[in-house]
Amino acid sequence: MTTIAQSLHDQTVATAAAARRLAAASTEVKNAALIAIAEQIESNSASILRANEQDLDAAKRDGLSFHMLDRMTLNEARVKGMADAARNIASLDDPIGEILEHRELPNGLDLEQVRVPLGVIGVIYESRPNVTIDIATLCLKSGNGVVLRGGKECIITNTVLAGIVKDAIESAGIPRDVVLFIESTDRALVGEMLEMDDVIDLMIPRGSADLVNFVGQNAKMPAITGGVGVSHTYVDASADLNKALAIVVNAKVQRPTVCNALDTVLVHQGVARDFLPRLATEFGVHDVELRADGRAMSVLGALAGGAHVSPAKSDDFGTEFLALIASVKIVDSIDDAFDHIVEYGSRHSEAIVAEDAETVERFLNEVDAGVVLANTSTRFNDGAEFGLGAEVAISTNKLHARGPMGLKEITSYKWKVRGQGQIRH
Repeated sequence: MTTIAQSLHDQTVATAAAARRLAAASTEVKNAALIAIAEQIESNSASILRANEQDLDAAKRDGLSFHMLDRMTLNEARVKGMADAARNIASLDDPIGEILEHRELPNGLDLEQVRVPLGVIGVIYESRPNVTIDIATLCLKSGNGVVLRGGKECIITNTVLAGIVKDAIESAGIPRDVVLFIESTDRALVGEMLEMDDVIDLMIPRGSADLVNFVGQNAKMPAITGGVGVSHTYVDASADLNKALAIVVNAKVQRPTVCNALDTVLVHQGVARDFLPRLATEFGVHDVELRADGRAMSVLGALAGGAHVSPAKSDDFGTEFLALIASVKIVDSIDDAFDHIVEYGSRHSEAIVAEDAETVERFLNEVDAGVVLANTSTRFNDGAEFGLGAEVAISTNKLHARGPMGLKEITSYKWKVRGQGQIRH
């Protein structure tokens, strides 16, 4: 093991030891630490924004893409949002110690199934500095230690944020080693983290499909290897088209650079001639490029081939665009929509717009995704929107969690067995 890898391992061992102390901390102490984090974020807003400006300047010089720049950009509202998230998490019920099951066996043994922390969670992430705060605060409230490895594009901002967190929790009486932020941008350390199954209990990648796949293939510990969002909205023959237009546009343009933004619109052939020209026009207002299959191109007529409408290529379906681009396809039935989602979806966020109750329930019951939505925007697939305070990830896994992962999704449980001298025969 190299010197730098040994140092990282030793620091993570210290985080694991601190996490054992945190696991026994009272709810009041943890909440006080969360409030201290919120207050320190607010009082250091100017220094956070200055650090972020340095990262942005470097990212622009390096030619990073629009969606990367958008994800890493902070402003006063986003900084306030991080402080608000910390306070929201403080207001949530503490999951640790919750009795999930309690019963007495015929032999007199008393059994309790009790929620406990996982231990130490490792997170490898790109771009978004709010992830530093969201994950640190969720881990704190749930009694977990955390090892954070952010990308080099946001290293200055994340270093400042991690320092604020560590100082704040220490002021509240929680060991600062509970949070370990890796300040080195040496990529070799990612591989070292993935080997440390002796001290890291769960690994979460947040970023590109390449990062997620690399972690899934190389992590020795359990990992959340989903999360890439290829999101569809199906507009049924029974849809209220005004409602459908508002929902589809919001899902695409409200924040196009995130995983729950819409990528593909599936439109029932019975409403395509009424809906698609309206959609193309509205997308044009928002500078969204619409990539249409052959049937949709024929419906769009004079709009086809314009600045915002072009023929779809084969790889325009199944692509997470993270930009003001959407593909559209006409389908003959809800079953055709199901088939398309099975082939091209990523089991992240799938939505239907329909007024027919039976059709809605078929979609909600039969589509296999972490979150399925009816008559609303895919942008609601979000931990804060679900009342979870924030999220450590949006999982497309089936084990051990799906959808937005909040406090309960980063815990485990243990059985407590109390006897009076019973022996097994």
